[in-house]
Amino acid sequence: MWKTQRSTVKGYFLAGGQMVWWPVGASLFASNVGSGHFIGLAGSGAASGIAATAYEWNGMFCVLVLAWLFLPIYIAAGVTTMPEYLRKRFGGKRIQMFLAILYLFIYIFTKISVDMYAGALFIQQALHWDLYIAVAGLLAITAVYTVAGGLAAVIYTDALQTLIMLIGAVTLMVFSFVEVGGLEGLQTKYFDAIPSTRKENSSCGLPREDAFHIFRDPINSDLPWPGVLVGMTIPSLWYWCTDQVIVQRSLAAKNLSHAKGGSLMTSYLKILPLFMMVMPGMISRILFPDLVACADVEICRKICGNPSGCSDIAYPKLVIELLPVGLRGLMMAVMIAALMSSLTSIFNSASTIFTMDLWKHFRPRCSEWELMIVGRVFVLLLTVVSILWIPLVQAGQGGQLFIYIQSISSYLQPPVAMVFILGCFWKRANEKGAFWGLVIGLLLGIIRLVLDFIYPEPQCGETDVRPGVVKYMHYLYFSMVLAAISTLTVLVVSMLTEPPSEEMISRLTWFTRGDLPVKKDLAVSPSPDAAKGVCEAERPALQIDISIASENSSNDNKCTTDTKGNSKLMTTFLWLCGMERKQENAENAAPTKPEPLPVASLEEKPLVKHVLNINLLLSVCAGLFLWAYFA
Repeated sequence: MWKTQRSTVKGYFLAGGQMVWWPVGASLFASNVGSGHFIGLAGSGAASGIAATAYEWNGMFCVLVLAWLFLPIYIAAGVTTMPEYLRKRFGGKRIQMFLAILYLFIYIFTKISVDMYAGALFIQQALHWDLYIAVAGLLAITAVYTVAGGLAAVIYTDALQTLIMLIGAVTLMVFSFVEVGGLEGLQTKYFDAIPSTRKENSSCGLPREDAFHIFRDPINSDLPWPGVLVGMTIPSLWYWCTDQVIVQRSLAAKNLSHAKGGSLMTSYLKILPLFMMVMPGMISRILFPDLVACADVEICRKICGNPSGCSDIAYPKLVIELLPVGLRGLMMAVMIAALMSSLTSIFNSASTIFTMDLWKHFRPRCSEWELMIVGRVFVLLLTVVSILWIPLVQAGQGGQLFIYIQSISSYLQPPVAMVFILGCFWKRANEKGAFWGLVIGLLLGIIRLVLDFIYPEPQCGETDVRPGVVKYMHYLYFSMVLAAISTLTVLVVSMLTEPPSEEMISRLTWFTRGDLPVKKDLAVSPSPDAAKGVCEAERPALQIDISIASENSSNDNKCTTDTKGNSKLMTTFLWLCGMERKQENAENAAPTKPEPLPVASLEEKPLVKHVLNINLLLSVCAGLFLWAYFA
């Protein structure tokens, strides 16, 4: 927090661009694996076996695609947010605004409320507190250090929390495997984990026969294999290659080599969730079949308050029943660390998007000071909205939290993913094509999402009265159809309208990433206006004054307050919010050189490049082996 100029926009939102590979890798992993993962993956393991691992192992490849294919384009373009990249690539404001609002929706529905629910469920199981009191307590702590520290605080705490998470989860994994007699014990005993209260003649509460397969029947299974290979990859590419939370971490790396190193580290770590989360979930079902695998609506409601099923309590149950007292405390710390690391990441990224894409649009001449305040107030607003959404999360997708997240992702993310992919790798794509591709794709996705909420999945043993499109079209197949429709729309509309201008392609696609920067883009002009800390909407190089020059010399009287007159309380408050530099620098403002565009960071040392590429091959081979072995 001390070193990274958190009182400047670049410092707060991009950690000063000084991160080395290991905090970046740890932060990518921690932002991805929140408490929702622990609870959700273990719950899916308990309910249906190892198939949910496919999401994790899909991510192994997608995070590498980010570092090798997408990042060079983002770095060459010099962007801080993903909607900003689309604004530069396609021009116009409507795509940027549309996406900024959509991203905030996705964050609230699939990330913030889910993680809060999962963390609170854990605390509720362990301490028997009320669910909402648990949520409020967690949020208060998390909001404080996101508001105070910016991205650097978030990345360093993530690195620490990844370590705690790995130690705790591996400890629990060892305890649980010892309890059932290793992998062989798990494979034989899982199929006997049947609740005693089940009705004799129904299939409710029985383990799935294909529990140990990742590839399942293409028509009537819970995760059909064509959907896993194609339909799952599309939201996965959105998440790993175009999502603000993930890309922001990679952009904070010192240079491309460090970003690639971080991605490799994450890719190797993604092997672990099967053994750390999914299998312990299955073991939990073996040890507590009556609780975790309950099949009767009334009994489930008594056990965990959720009539759809109690598979989500699999992980907390293991922690509370299996571990000795001291280790139980460690695991509580792990779960809360997991929750906070993913929440802080999302809060920081959501406030970046709101501030840089929406607020600056409505107030183009705002001072940097105002941007910093707005970003922090927005975090507090987000928390309130997310708490209100929690009851809907409880009811979603038959009590399987992880599947709830994935189904919503499959309805909202494919159109965005396809627009990014076409924007980065097809020069002819233009603004009209991208806009209509997004609009049509998202309309279809939202219709399906609403249908899912109106016609929830029937309980076990009830008749299925849902309309055909919901009943027979698996959400992974829907994701494929949605991606195809969006892609076709972009292709057709782009070909029928005028091609994009030269400056919308230069340094903004894979084939033009090496172009020389256009003259006017060379640096943020240190004009008299810039010295006043005024953000000009027209300035093209970076959306906001990210030049240190303008920050240090911002002696606009709006931004400064007379420190001598200020009380100590006010000074402390300003320090907490990272605003204290403004006054110090206002007095000794000295003109410094503007920061050049991040061009050099695309160059890599030959030796480092070879080492990274060899690791890339190793990682891909490891991934393919795991897929083949467990398929």
